[in-house]
Amino acid sequence: MKLIRFGEPGKEKPGVHVDGKNYDLSGLVNDYDEAFFANDGIGRLSALLSKSTELPQLPEGTRLGCPVARPSKILCIGLNYAKHAKETNAPIPNEPILFMKATSSVSGPNDPIIIPKDSVKTDWEVELAFVIGKKASYVDESESMDYVAGYCLHNDVSEREFQLERGGTWDKGKGCDTFAPLGPWMVTSDEIPDPHNLRLWLSVNGVMMQDGNTDDLIFSIPQLVAYISRFMTLLPGDIVSTGTPAGVGLGCNPPVYLKPGDVVELGIDGLGSSRQNLVAYARD
Repeated sequence: MKLIRFGEPGKEKPGVHVDGKNYDLSGLVNDYDEAFFANDGIGRLSALLSKSTELPQLPEGTRLGCPVARPSKILCIGLNYAKHAKETNAPIPNEPILFMKATSSVSGPNDPIIIPKDSVKTDWEVELAFVIGKKASYVDESESMDYVAGYCLHNDVSEREFQLERGGTWDKGKGCDTFAPLGPWMVTSDEIPDPHNLRLWLSVNGVMMQDGNTDDLIFSIPQLVAYISRFMTLLPGDIVSTGTPAGVGLGCNPPVYLKPGDVVELGIDGLGSSRQNLVAYARD
């Protein structure tokens, strides 16, 4: 299944994407939140859909939001592609590099990216994200994939000056508002038989900047689930973003960063594509 959430920001309802069309499931499901995943929501929804012959179709152009409602945390992995580490002159990590994005950074797949006030180094990062399906603590690597509910496309937008030049952790450059466009869909794990062999790409103003494959991951999804769950409990609906391939603006010579008016498009095999326009920060 391809799960979607649609509607105005903060008022999204659950739906499903089938054969190129979006349908409203708010009559069957409350939302795709922690309770949904924790109570076998995917299995129960699949059974309901097998019996439903008619669903309300959404009008063309209906806004899509993040396909997961209110994740308790968004965990990201730094320098997890060998070629990306090489382009940034960084050593291959011995252990996964963990950081968090603020949940307030979440936005829809086609919502604008707001360049933060005083930003001069806003960058792009196409990433494969996975969604936790059940509570995970001290998980054995051999059982890790049982905890993955599905996958979605993520642009891990980053402000490099905030991230690397302002001291402390990376989080300041990762958690700005609109810096986590997710979706269009959360694709259930049964539809992605091999998440470690997916093409992922990103273009800026029509110029291809990233074109990689998840076969270049340094730490696999089972390794990540097992590793992270040693340090914190992963809850149903939590999102883990697995890192970005080579081709970010920081890695260009000279570096290239996003500016108002730019258009970023990105996609992953089987997970759809998204498009974000860059706009300057403006006080409400």
